[in-house]
Amino acid sequence: MSRDQRCPAAHPEDPTLCVGPVVVTVLDAVNAGADGCEHHGARLLASLDGGRVYALPDAPSGAAIRVFTAAAGTRPFCWVEGPRTEPSQLSDIENRARRAR
Repeated sequence: MSRDQRCPAAHPEDPTLCVGPVVVTVLDAVNAGADGCEHHGARLLASLDGGRVYALPDAPSGAAIRVFTAAAGTRPFCWVEGPRTEPSQLSDIENRARRAR
């Protein structure tokens, strides 16, 4: 993949570039999916309800865990500006912290 191309997991409105090679598949609740780099895989997973992540066969060890962990701290559609106060607009970690109060 050249520097000006992005992985299939990159949302068209997300301005960020890929970080590394395509190493994971992210699936939604009905098993539609996209392959992606760890960076865009985490952003996609964070934006899905009921999503899952799987490492591709040639992925480095721990790729899926790193994506899963990063997604937990990433807000859905994190490239969208504006106030975020609703649970659906917050990361999993932020929602768990709110429930713990």
